[in-house]
Amino acid sequence: MTEPGNEWTENVCISATHPSLPGHFPGRPVVAGVILLDRLAALLEREGCGALRRISTVKFRSPLLPGEAAELQVALNGKQVRFRLTRNGEILTSGEAELA
Repeated sequence: MTEPGNEWTENVCISATHPSLPGHFPGRPVVAGVILLDRLAALLEREGCGALRRISTVKFRSPLLPGEAAELQVALNGKQVRFRLTRNGEILTSGEAELA
């Protein structure tokens, strides 16, 4: 699927004090999808891949709760990006994107 060196895994844990949590959802906060996608964009930029042009598909299968540990896995093939967020082997989020 990808060339060696074009795959990354990053641990993700969003603190319970993150400023977006009170709005998602009061009394039972979950990490907003936009926060997870921002982590994807930041990882790609840190790895020198550049900026995201668009996210073509994304599926949020199960919520990530504040303070939970998860892994963001990213595979790059040219300008095409595949990603998934997992927690203990369970896929929470997956999708495809394109670099600028």
